[in-house]
Amino acid sequence: MPALVLLAFGLLATGLAGDNQPGSRPVDAACRVLIAVAALALLFRRRAPVATLAVITVATSTYLVLGYPYGPILLTFLLAVYTVAVRLPVRPAALAAGGAFVLLVAHVFVARGPAPGWAGVLPASAWVVVPFAVGVVVRVSRESAARTRAEEARTRAEQARRQADEERLRIAQEVHDVVGHGLAAISMQAEIALHLLPKRPEQAETALTAISRTSREALDELRVTLGAVRQGAERGPVPGLARLPALRDRLAGAGLTVETRVTGDPRRLPAAADLTAYRVVQEALTNVLRHAGVTSAEVTVEYRADEVTVEVTDRGTGTGAAALDGGDGHGLAGMRERVEALGGRLDTGPRSGGGFRVYARLPVEPTT
Repeated sequence: MPALVLLAFGLLATGLAGDNQPGSRPVDAACRVLIAVAALALLFRRRAPVATLAVITVATSTYLVLGYPYGPILLTFLLAVYTVAVRLPVRPAALAAGGAFVLLVAHVFVARGPAPGWAGVLPASAWVVVPFAVGVVVRVSRESAARTRAEEARTRAEQARRQADEERLRIAQEVHDVVGHGLAAISMQAEIALHLLPKRPEQAETALTAISRTSREALDELRVTLGAVRQGAERGPVPGLARLPALRDRLAGAGLTVETRVTGDPRRLPAAADLTAYRVVQEALTNVLRHAGVTSAEVTVEYRADEVTVEVTDRGTGTGAAALDGGDGHGLAGMRERVEALGGRLDTGPRSGGGFRVYARLPVEPTT
């Protein structure tokens, strides 16, 4: 503790300091009392820095006016000035330090024994100016560091919120794609079953079986997607272009024949690009099933050195983007957001020979 250290140091070293200052007053009981008062006042420097400085200044000034030797008591005064500068704003700290300087400098004009006069003002001022300047610098540095830490904390919190929002949006898109595709297929299969049931009930069983399989697959995929939001749940495998055959078979059960064609050298894609390409194909085929009024569609996947492209075409009667959005405005927007988030491009629109075309280009790392 600084107070006790300076107390012991002052009582032991003041006499040694006096031996080197022949004109000073010898150390006596009054000298020791003043040293003790100044040192023990430091015990309250954090709770009452101005009051502590006032007590120490009075004790130190009295000590010097009585002619005692310059010694460790000045270190106590220095620490009191530093504490005020560190713990108070600049203006009140400067006023307190200025008052301390006025009291301290009194001994250069009025002192028992020879007084240094104006020549002693500059050395006396150093015991105020130096610790005050150091204290202000330390205080400003601490405040700056605190602001930096607070700003970093706010930045981390904002980044965490942004990541959480992005994750919720991603999951919402996944749920939209999974549920929308599954319900579209189930709805079409149910219509087929209802149509066949009165006339050919034995064939309706095939449609009902397809409904059961489609709903089970959709629920499994939905369970994997929602598993991402359960704390501690393991993520399942991310869907990708490798699942196109399963998607084709599921849509065949709903009455939509899908012809797939792959060009280039198929390879493992980054998970984000693979999932996005699959979702674009899934969403486009779902809208063909729901709106195009045809029983067939074509899917082309092309692997290139630095990108992969997917194209879904049909010859139906869909009416452009409105049909593609499925009436809710999310189909086209969701596909475009997915593709553009990866730096790709999505083109959609009617075909010149009739029908509709969805074309997505996704950049990937070039193969070596």
